[in-house]
Amino acid sequence: MVKKWNVTIPKLSGDKPRTAYIYLPESYEKDPDRRYPVMYMFDGHNVFFDQDATYGKSWGMNKYMEESKKDLIIVAVECNHEGNRRLVEYSPLNYENSSLGRIRGKGSVYMNWMVKELKPYIDANYRTLPDRCNTIIAGSSMGGLMAMYAVTTYNHVFQRAACLSPSLWVSSGKVLEMIARAHIRRDTCIYMDYGELEMFNHAANAEALISTAHLLMTKRVNLAMRIVPGGTHSEASWEKQIPIFMDCLGL
Repeated sequence: MVKKWNVTIPKLSGDKPRTAYIYLPESYEKDPDRRYPVMYMFDGHNVFFDQDATYGKSWGMNKYMEESKKDLIIVAVECNHEGNRRLVEYSPLNYENSSLGRIRGKGSVYMNWMVKELKPYIDANYRTLPDRCNTIIAGSSMGGLMAMYAVTTYNHVFQRAACLSPSLWVSSGKVLEMIARAHIRRDTCIYMDYGELEMFNHAANAEALISTAHLLMTKRVNLAMRIVPGGTHSEASWEKQIPIFMDCLGL
């Protein structure tokens, strides 16, 4: 079951509402004493329903969860679709974009909202397991970069992350500095992948992926990294990776 409601992020988009989604497993109503781990996801409009998705194709998480019967709550929030605001919200750092110029990232503002407002709201209104070991984050593309940022910089909140096709290339040096500075516990588990057919879409992709993976391993992260055969930069491709990253994260 997926419920929708409106949220605002005043420091990013004022009082303009955006859609938030929450998936509750079938057992949620049947077992009123049970509590559940929670996975937070970026680009909420692309997570569950094709009719809401930007390009008409979602991850199909609702279908996967219903078929797998996994006991997990999923919370996903729509991005800001105005101009380049998604790039701004979903970047923890500043970088240069060849077509849009300088992007002044406000990823820290977004994550502070998620950690200090969204997560407390979910924990207060739903039967969650709110501790770090039961809090997961996932995303793709710029959302994948944000998932990496969240699990490293906010490692006291998130133990596990799925980073699909993460946009590490936007400023690979700054991403490495961000990870190097972070205090990352050794029980941290990260899944990271890139599609075979998208690997060279950006010049720095391959080098950034390898350098990031190496740094994470030196920090003793439990890392699963893979190149997806035939994988592309699309929701259809990311959908196929769901059972793999769920398994890697122990979900």
